[in-house]
Amino acid sequence: MTSTLVYAFLAGLLGANGFPHFVKGISKEEFANPFSTAPIVNLLLGWPLLVIAVYLGGLAHIGAHPVAALAAGAVGVLLAGVFHAQVGALGKKPEPARER
Repeated sequence: MTSTLVYAFLAGLLGANGFPHFVKGISKEEFANPFSTAPIVNLLLGWPLLVIAVYLGGLAHIGAHPVAALAAGAVGVLLAGVFHAQVGALGKKPEPARER
């Protein structure tokens, strides 16, 4: 069960972290990350994070402990969300929204 908790937590954490990078990349919007704010860099960062999250979810054997896996994954998602909402990428303050 310990491996289920660890893998599900990491899957939630990496998936929730990769999702905004992937979305900003495919929508051609800048988004801070350790390398650049360019959309292509975000796409290339977000995609492998999502792939790794799915792989870790498979390793978690969710069917064996569904409630524990869901809880651990949810905590990982929540932790990534709190990080992005508070500290943000690299501790940078969000840029004001641009008009289109």
